[in-house]
Amino acid sequence: MEYQAKDIPVANYSGPSDELVIRPRKGWIAVDWRELLSHRELLLFLIWRDVKVKYKQAILGMAWAVLVPIFSVVIFTFIGKFAGFTDRVQAGIPYPVFVFAGLIPWIFFQNAISGGGMSLVNQQNLLSKIYLPRLFMPASTIGSSLLDMAISFCVLFAMMGFYHFITPNLLGLLMLPVLLVLSFILALGMAFTLSALTVSYRDLRFLIPFLSQILMWLSAAMYPAAIFKNYQKYLAVNPIFGVIDGYRSALLGQPWHVGQLVTATCVSLVLFVFGLFYFRRTERRFADIA
Repeated sequence: MEYQAKDIPVANYSGPSDELVIRPRKGWIAVDWRELLSHRELLLFLIWRDVKVKYKQAILGMAWAVLVPIFSVVIFTFIGKFAGFTDRVQAGIPYPVFVFAGLIPWIFFQNAISGGGMSLVNQQNLLSKIYLPRLFMPASTIGSSLLDMAISFCVLFAMMGFYHFITPNLLGLLMLPVLLVLSFILALGMAFTLSALTVSYRDLRFLIPFLSQILMWLSAAMYPAAIFKNYQKYLAVNPIFGVIDGYRSALLGQPWHVGQLVTATCVSLVLFVFGLFYFRRTERRFADIA
């Protein structure tokens, strides 16, 4: 049987091209917000992937997001009672609730330091195999930590009900979303800066756990800052300290320290901008040194 070849017409396409051309650039590279917005679904996918990887093969699954903060509260409550820290807390506030209110934002920042700082090193295949907005890689670790933070807030409110500690504070309720946004900005700034530094200088990955421990004690996350008395003003240089103190004021009805909160806001914004552009500046070398 013979077949006769026929000319098949080819449609002329003059629409926009989907080809992406990547060219090297020098100096500080601006953030392509349009690219980030167009790839927002990829960011959601990376966040969901991080959540599944964290809990998929765990025996208790997402229950660890509840058990880890509770165990930490129990440990630091015993330490606080033996050290006499309970006498430095505002009257009427249960010490476990006080500890938990500071522990929630600290765990969020700790994930930004450890998970965000190691995000590029742990995902070298994505750096060298495909192209994607690489800002999404440390940002996805922050996004997945928001789920743990939401679960911890539910546990905190249940604990406050258990102790019959209810503080209806309109200012606190209005400031809580502001503190959440501030926490997100500060966490992104830390994740961008540490992830870019860790790729360039691999020995920093050994210092990240040590840095996390130092910041935990300098942030007064597990104990009342009043034990430092006259030295408390020096802790305000640490933006994490100001944010954690703001959470305790919003949730527990403690007095607000406006100066500390303003300092934390300014330092967080500076760190976010610096981390964002430093990440973009060093991004051109990621695939070569990863």
